[in-house]
Amino acid sequence: MIAPEFLAMLVCPASRQPLREATAAELATVRQAMAAGEARNRAGQPVAEAIDGGLVAADGSVLYPVRQGIPILLSGEAIPLRGATSS
Repeated sequence: MIAPEFLAMLVCPASRQPLREATAAELATVRQAMAAGEARNRAGQPVAEAIDGGLVAADGSVLYPVRQGIPILLSGEAIPLRGATSS
């Protein structure tokens, strides 16, 4: 979805860790939580706007949404991943 050259330049704005594209399983988990009304971003706001994809911090702790092909790299918009593990 995101050009590898561009992705290589992106980092988590909070931790400065490299970002990687979210796996299908990670996206499915977030979308299920959104459908159930349980997904909240770091700012505590419900996540209701559809996501096309996501970028995950290297430690697997958060997912930054991608909407209409644009990565939303704002710390408050990050969606914490439950049971996150390093990839």
